[in-house]
Amino acid sequence: MDAMRLIDANRHALAQAGTEQDVVVEAWQAHALAEAIGGHLTLHGPPEARTEASGLCEAAGRARGALHHPALRHPVVRGGGIRAVQLTEVRDLRRALPALAELLGDAGIALVQVASGTEEEALYWQCVESMDAADECRDRVRGILRHLEVRERGGAA
Repeated sequence: MDAMRLIDANRHALAQAGTEQDVVVEAWQAHALAEAIGGHLTLHGPPEARTEASGLCEAAGRARGALHHPALRHPVVRGGGIRAVQLTEVRDLRRALPALAELLGDAGIALVQVASGTEEEALYWQCVESMDAADECRDRVRGILRHLEVRERGGAA
């Protein structure tokens, strides 16, 4: 499945998340998708963007790994499965990467709301760690976009 379809599905699910648990699950899904896209670009993306893509994959793994919630331990997350495993291609990098950065920003905002509203100290710190790693993901996405711009202009990275 193309990255844009998965990003759109994740964005919709995050917008519909009604509980703390739902938000954490959807933020985890967004980070898993960023990790999958980073991995895909590391293998199949433009050579000049592969280092940033590898960094995206690593940072997204940390963001996802920071969120430890009982709902995430179930083999099929919330009955819908792990969306990121459906990624088969990234057809339009110029469209998918900004959309991914926006999704990660939305997930970060949602995690801020969870962190500020929870009385569970562990959940608070998980959200903070995940938000920090997700910020790095957004930086990596911007780095990939910069490499693509340089490539399109015919310059060196």
